[in-house]
Order: sequence, then C-alpha cells, then structure tokens
Amino acid sequence: MAGIMVIGGGIAGTATALALHKAGFEVTVHEAHPDTGEDIGAFLTLASNGMRALAQIDAAEPVAGLGFPISRMNVIDETGTELAAVPLGEPDHPLTRYRCLRRAELGAALQHELRRRGIPIRHAARLTALREDETGATVEFADGSSATGELVVGADGLRSTVRSQLDPAAPGPEYAGQRVFYGYTTAAVPVDGEPDRITMVRGSGAAFGYLVSPAAETYWFARVPGPAATAEEIAGTTPEQWREHLLPLLRPDRTPAADIVAATDERLMVTNALHLAPGTRWQGRRTVLIGDAAHAASPATGQGASMALEDAVVLAKALRDADTTASALDCYELHRRPRVEQNITVSAQLTASRTRPPGSSGPQAQDSARPASRVDDELIRLLDWDTPLPGSGRDA
Repeated sequence: MAGIMVIGGGIAGTATALALHKAGFEVTVHEAHPDTGEDIGAFLTLASNGMRALAQIDAAEPVAGLGFPISRMNVIDETGTELAAVPLGEPDHPLTRYRCLRRAELGAALQHELRRRGIPIRHAARLTALREDETGATVEFADGSSATGELVVGADGLRSTVRSQLDPAAPGPEYAGQRVFYGYTTAAVPVDGEPDRITMVRGSGAAFGYLVSPAAETYWFARVPGPAATAEEIAGTTPEQWREHLLPLLRPDRTPAADIVAATDERLMVTNALHLAPGTRWQGRRTVLIGDAAHAASPATGQGASMALEDAVVLAKALRDADTTASALDCYELHRRPRVEQNITVSAQLTASRTRPPGSSGPQAQDSARPASRVDDELIRLLDWDTPLPGSGRDA
C-alpha cells in the first residue's frame, strides 16, 4: 500500500505534499489538469503568516524571489481622503514580508519544489470515486486507473470532488454577493502608487484596490455588489464590455480607480466571489480536507493562500506527532477550524458591507480589518516545525 495520496496539485496540495515529505511520509500528488492547472490571470497577496508557513517547509526562499513585496496599506474614501495608513505583516525580513504575485507563479514554484525533492505528481488524474475503511483508502480516476494508500488529503479546491465523496449531502460553494473584476495595465496612469504599498479605495460603487509593481505595472481589483455572473456571461463578455460596465461605478469618485480601469486593455477578467458556509465536515476514517476544499472564504481578507499554507504545516505536524491517524486528524481540526472559520466570518462581514446598493446607509466594515494576518506568539508556536503540536501526545 502506498503512503499518502494528495488530490489536487494547486497551492494547497503542493504545499501539503512538501510538508508531509519533510515529516517523513511517502506522498504522491494527483492533479486533474493535464498541466499546472493554475489560473494564469489571477494575482494574490501572500501574507506574512503564509510566508512563515512556507519557511517551515523550506519553500519560502523560492517564493520570496517572485512578485514584489508589500509593506504598507493605505485606505482612502471616494473623495481620495486618506482614512488609514497601516504597516502590513513583518516587513523587516525578506522571508516574512507580504508579497504580491501571480497565482500561477506561486503554483509553478511549489510544483518545481516537488520535482526537485523527488515527490511524484501525476497530471490528468481526475478523481471520480473514493472508498475508505479502517485500514486505508482507494481512489479511482476518470482514465480507469486507481491507487490505494493510508490517507487521502482532499486539496482539490472550492468545488472539491473529495468533499462530495466524503459527504454527498454537504452544501456546495455559495455566491458571496459580489463580482470580482481584476486586471493589469502598464499604461501611464496618474496614481500615487509606490512599489511596496497597496491602496484600498472604499468607493461609492465598488471596493477597489491597486498596487504598482517595481516595473511600473498596475495590478488592480474591484469587488462589485450585484447578481452573480453566469457562466455564459463570463465566457461571452469581452474585456471591453466588462470595462464599460465597471467604469460608470468608478467615475463619480475622485480616486484613480476609473483611470486605472480605463487604461486596462485585454488583461481584464471577472469572476464571482464564492465561499463555503462554516461547519463543513473535514474528515472521514482515512480522508481529510484542507484549503478551499474545507474552508473557502470570500476574497475580502486576502487570506485564501496563506490559510492553505498554514493547513499544510499543521496537518503534517499532527500526522508526525500523533500516535494514530484518527487522533492526528482530530488534532489538526482542533487547531485549524476556529482560526479558518473566523477568517470566513470576517471575510463575509467585509463582503456584506459592500453588497448594499451605492448610496445606501448602514455600517461599513473596514477593509483593513484582517485579523487572520496577524502573526502572534501562539501562531508562531503552532507553525514552528520543531515545536510539538499541542494536544498531539508528543507535547506531553
């Protein structure tokens, strides 16, 4: 029987495989896509807690060379008035700074680490069935192949097949009430953007954010309340049409947002903000969920990737330290569920504060409220590779 089977070769799956390998387990990654499977358009911010997690599995240095660091966040209102200016994370060390990078870059770097360390990754392996008992698990794939192992780790994202096999009655992802626009422009735009700063705009018609890279490329996103975009809309609407939809929401404000969007060419994309309701079942006899498969939050806190990286470290430590698989999975869930469900709640609150129609009244949550990104002593101990995981038995 093989060791641990990780289903999903994205950020969560590759990081988990690296962590399990470091803990001494035999691990194989099974990825449904024929290549990397990463969205080549999307970008993300990797927070200091995510960088700390990467450092525990010896993968922070390759990632620190990607994208660009962010050390500050400014928040302005629709008039351009500054509401807040706050430091971000731990900017004093290159391996703990916030970073802005393309999702595909992070995915490629982690997959490169898999190959460098000799961890097998099998592409075009789309899961169709899962069976588990007290002794192990068997997974079947669309090409007719199968594999057996001691444990299945479901790292297959928001629409997880592993989750549906583990709990067929589990609700799927829900629309969080916002369309998310994002894009890039290299055109000269009159923005007061410094390479190490993200500016959040609490505009009247959309929540907007932008960063300017050291190469003078502006990265931006807009979260717009309204009905979900259908698959047909997303596939059939051109970047120019999306731009013309978005600009009227931004032009009334005295901020750079409209100019940034107007200067964006074909690199403009749209998706729906989705999340999972708290309370999802995470584990079976020989199955466990991590990352978005277990606890996807809407993107308002910017913590999706960082939470998945934390999962990877804590799961590997739990399996390393506990006497049985069952006690390890219980320990992993004990430490992870409160933290990630707090992130889901905070992100939902931020999202809900922007789902009111422009001009409506009501309290507005602060986009700068990102408690999950704070790195305190408890989190440092939890992630530290050499510190036994509390409650695992090894800490006694």
